[in-house]
Amino acid sequence: MSRLTEFYRGEANDTSGRSLAEIQGYSDQRLESVHDFIQWLFPLRERSQFNPGAPLLTDADVAEFRADPLLRRNLLRSFDVFLAFLGLTSEDGKVINAGDFDVKSDVWRFPNHNWLRITRVLASTRMLGLEASSLAFYAFLKTLKESGRSGITDDTFGYWTRAAGGEN
Repeated sequence: MSRLTEFYRGEANDTSGRSLAEIQGYSDQRLESVHDFIQWLFPLRERSQFNPGAPLLTDADVAEFRADPLLRRNLLRSFDVFLAFLGLTSEDGKVINAGDFDVKSDVWRFPNHNWLRITRVLASTRMLGLEASSLAFYAFLKTLKESGRSGITDDTFGYWTRAAGGEN
């Protein structure tokens, strides 16, 4: 068992001493202002330039997430927290606007660090066994971009397409 999977089981804290439940309980303001949690909630195989102490996914971690329903449930909870932060929700296998989407719409109006976070979330959830959630999020992003009201650039959408494992 790695520190990452222990963290996701609620048996260990991250390098800043925070538990998974604590981070999942952050307010929107805290989620926006704290920048070193996202790498723990949505780990990747590549080292983060913003959080070099964050875990790197190993083949063993990926296998463990894919085999353990508790890890995937906790990852899905992290996914739902992130969606809510963006003003979104998951319903019947689709990602849709939540009631506060318009209030939180600044995240879609110009490139910012949350767009990088979206790339990470798409890739991590896909790798760790939540392919359907990743693809539902990607489908929402595609529809939002196609609406012409989002400000999502072609370059950014290309990153999201690759992260979700889709075609560009």
